[in-house]
Amino acid sequence: MKSPTSERPVTDVIDLLYQQHGQIRDLFGLVMVSEGEERRTAFQDLVRLLAVHETAEEEIVHPMARSLPGGGGIVDDRLAEERSAKELLAELDGMDTEAPDFLAKLDQLRLAVLTHARAEERYEFERLRDQFSDAQRKAMAAAVKAAEATAPTHPHPGTESATKNMLVGPFAAIMDRTRDLIRDARK
Repeated sequence: MKSPTSERPVTDVIDLLYQQHGQIRDLFGLVMVSEGEERRTAFQDLVRLLAVHETAEEEIVHPMARSLPGGGGIVDDRLAEERSAKELLAELDGMDTEAPDFLAKLDQLRLAVLTHARAEERYEFERLRDQFSDAQRKAMAAAVKAAEATAPTHPHPGTESATKNMLVGPFAAIMDRTRDLIRDARK
């Protein structure tokens, strides 16, 4: 059964980001309760979504939020959270999903990511909704989607800024997407 949001394209950047936060929560839940190949596949989907989502936020959303009064401190806090989460995600990305400590580390990541998402929603997204017009938020949604289409598909800690993502991102994306193709071809 399709949800109302899945039947029509999301064109407001805030709605898009809220929708992705919901998908991230759902994927964490699926990884936590599944086993074997289902867990591996769900985890690969989660890694990809987190990587492209955070890259797009760092390139498009955070710079817009930083431009608002008091936005610098809010964005700096979110970037610190993102770096910490990327470091843990990178560690998990290199693990076997059936490793004895995988679920404990995944739960640690889940708590960090969900806390980060709530902070974005509370301190950043609603300010953006209030300060930017419908047309501006629609343009930001298109920019987020474009950034996600070319973003790296695995975490790269240390690239938590628009500038670093623009410099490192294209090369990392090529490597990541090639790695994904090779992995998928082996299945």
